[in-house]
Amino acid sequence: MTLAMSWDEWVEHDGVGFGERVRKGELTAGELAAQAVAGMALTDPSLNAVVELFDDVVADPLKDGMNLEGVFAGVPYLMKDLGPTLKGRLQEMGSMMMQGNRPAEDSFLTGKIRQAGLNIVGRSTTPEFGVCSSAENALYVTRNPWDLSYTTCGSSAGTAAMVAAGVVPISHATDGGGSIRIPAGVNGNIGLKVSRGVFSLAPGASDLTGLVSIQGCHSRTVRDTAAFVDNCRGGAPGEFMPFWSPAEPYSELIRRDPAKLRVALSHEWGDFRATPHFVAELERVGRLLEGLGHHVEWVLPRVDFRAAFAAQTTCYISNFAQVIAGHLSRLGLERPPAELLEPINIKIWETGLHTSFSERAKMQAVFNTTARAFGHFFETWDIILTPITALPTPKVGTTEYLTTSANPSVHDWFANLWHNFAYTPLANLCGMPGISLPLGRQENGLPLGIQALARQANDGLLLQLAAQIERALEGKWNAGERPKVHVTQ
Repeated sequence: MTLAMSWDEWVEHDGVGFGERVRKGELTAGELAAQAVAGMALTDPSLNAVVELFDDVVADPLKDGMNLEGVFAGVPYLMKDLGPTLKGRLQEMGSMMMQGNRPAEDSFLTGKIRQAGLNIVGRSTTPEFGVCSSAENALYVTRNPWDLSYTTCGSSAGTAAMVAAGVVPISHATDGGGSIRIPAGVNGNIGLKVSRGVFSLAPGASDLTGLVSIQGCHSRTVRDTAAFVDNCRGGAPGEFMPFWSPAEPYSELIRRDPAKLRVALSHEWGDFRATPHFVAELERVGRLLEGLGHHVEWVLPRVDFRAAFAAQTTCYISNFAQVIAGHLSRLGLERPPAELLEPINIKIWETGLHTSFSERAKMQAVFNTTARAFGHFFETWDIILTPITALPTPKVGTTEYLTTSANPSVHDWFANLWHNFAYTPLANLCGMPGISLPLGRQENGLPLGIQALARQANDGLLLQLAAQIERALEGKWNAGERPKVHVTQ
């Protein structure tokens, strides 16, 4: 097969760049789709990141209503197998229990994605219901393109691998506690979790029912992430809460450097601590920001971290229990069969199914006090900077963080999870934005994302800072290095 361009030229383009060339008639959506499929053929046998390709849309990119005048005109895009639905297409959520599930309608966000010009050519991998840290189960084992012995983390596992490997410039991700930012961080991508009131969960859910769940993407350039938010944001009719828009599109905002920022470094969040090497990487990035003119020092928000993580655990257990209960009802099952649902998810269902209103009320009270504490902190500080995780990325086969774990206690399982993935979940609890930027390196050679957090609805400031850093680095994220498994290798 003749490709539209060399792989070196391919990876020099981002999604906005491809869209410009398609609108000018220099490339076609069909050529982009065909080359992305060729990229998957080169890399996916090693990475195991793609659940399914939609051959009909690859052959005819306009088949499902993709907009050739959109900012991403014709850009191939994978939808994480969790979240927005595609009418008549499989959505199996990484679970044996969901095999054969075909939603009857498109999600509202699916329409926004297509209107932006993205061509949804397939599904990317996720752990079962997106609950755990890695896509490793009976269906697939997704591997990190920087070193195949390590996981991509999750739950946006397949997306992380395909963007990092240069196959697609942008791909769908979701984040209920770090599932955009963590895999972005350990695969060398850019991953933004937006504030509440940006991306719709319609028609099946809302920001009230989802509470901590956020949609988004992985990309390799700040302008792609900015353009995705600009073009896919907005509420559907009947949202639980008003959706908000910034005074200026992010695609314009990021062209200017931010004013001098007050940046607070921290890693000692309650009982959780980052490794010395991660702390050193955080300090190094702090010095980079000082060199860009920002004020940087070590300051810890005055938050009751123990109470916050306990409330977050209650939220996850009770929310996921209801999700599982809904699927059991649809399938006519009284309880989840052990051969169809992973052990920790069965324990979540057993533990959370009868969470009382009083327990949820206590949880919501802590959500409120935690959000107020961070809000007070952001009255003085503009940015909180942390490592994306506290501990190194697990190797494939490390079961303690997986929902296949044999841990007899679901509360102990979550407590162990937080020791590694300590710095991302509270942004979901508070509804504030966070972004992972590929600025660090782990001792094992994998990327280490550095996370920036900001107050609610200050998403634009995070993107503005990211764009300033990107210009300072001359676009060379990950120190200009590429993974071992990559379309150019």
